[in-house]
Amino acid sequence: MPKIALNYKNKSIGEHQLQKGMSVTIGRREENDVMVDDPAVSGHHAKIDSLGDRFVLIDLKSKNGTFVNEQLIDSHWLKDGDIITIGGYTLIVEFAEEELKATQKTDDFDETQVMSSTAHQRMMARSKPTKSISAVKFWDKSHSGGSVRGIKPPPTEPRKQAPDASGVLTYLAGGIGQVQLQRKITTIGKDRTSDIVVKGMLIDPTAATIKREPDGCYLTYISGLTKPKVNEKPVTDSTRLNDLDIIEIGSVRLQFSSEPSAA
Repeated sequence: MPKIALNYKNKSIGEHQLQKGMSVTIGRREENDVMVDDPAVSGHHAKIDSLGDRFVLIDLKSKNGTFVNEQLIDSHWLKDGDIITIGGYTLIVEFAEEELKATQKTDDFDETQVMSSTAHQRMMARSKPTKSISAVKFWDKSHSGGSVRGIKPPPTEPRKQAPDASGVLTYLAGGIGQVQLQRKITTIGKDRTSDIVVKGMLIDPTAATIKREPDGCYLTYISGLTKPKVNEKPVTDSTRLNDLDIIEIGSVRLQFSSEPSAA
């Protein structure tokens, strides 16, 4: 399994093994899997979700942003050598050799906004921390340290692309209100960090996702004994959602409606 190595000022603090089917939360509050005592870090700053054989980093609308290879991201498929910057700390992603193939799949799960590292510094200055960084609590069952390879982040440039379609889900059962599909990918499962939480013994932590594409929103089955249904038909792979489609998973029923693409 891949691991993330936590560093502060080029000093190794610890490492955490990523596991399939499990999410890792990062933030300043103690309930996070990775708790960073940094006033520039939000209480719930970011998370890493396991989706099939791959892992995705998602910013949780943090105040000062989450960066990968010096670019501000909303969401990002993790690759070997990625350098995640949160506050004054870096997390370096390391994949075992046999896992590299899965990370090389092409996918347009791109960032919704890009900002230079200079802009990051200005943003950090505006946050005006009121206390100094004193300690980092890094949860790791083995409490093991480890050296970190010196990895130079690969150069990346913003790419122009067509705006993604958007949509909204309305609860018919198992919840109240609506869910705006504002992220590139929306997770569904019983993990507390899922965008749509579904309870049940047969529901996996991440059971399904809804991904926004230029031509529409796609529901994809990820894992678990309980497969999602669209209009009472089980989804075993991926299916494009149409207006008024009914999505069922566990005790939750949702109705999909499309919205115009953002300009």
